[in-house]
Amino acid sequence: MQGMRDMLRSTLGQSLRDLSPADRLLAAWPVACGSAMAAHGELGELSADGVLHVTVRQTEWLETFRSMRSVLASDLGRIAGVRVREIHFENRSGAVEKARSASAE
Repeated sequence: MQGMRDMLRSTLGQSLRDLSPADRLLAAWPVACGSAMAAHGELGELSADGVLHVTVRQTEWLETFRSMRSVLASDLGRIAGVRVREIHFENRSGAVEKARSASAE
């Protein structure tokens, strides 16, 4: 089953080549995290240095997104063909969940 998912992700990545980086990330989002989880997060700006901002609709989902941060960044980047160095999560109230820096780990 995992092999099939990997093949579909690769095929999707190839079909997205003509889209803008933002559109490629939007198309890859539900594939990278699953449609149920994707429904709770909204992609925002991708900075020039590869930091993607995601607005989480419900505070309760922040921990779930945080726990998958590195997997999501890797999968989004691979599927969309866009460099995603890290992801910052923000809830609707505007409280920013800061990403741990690589030096803090």
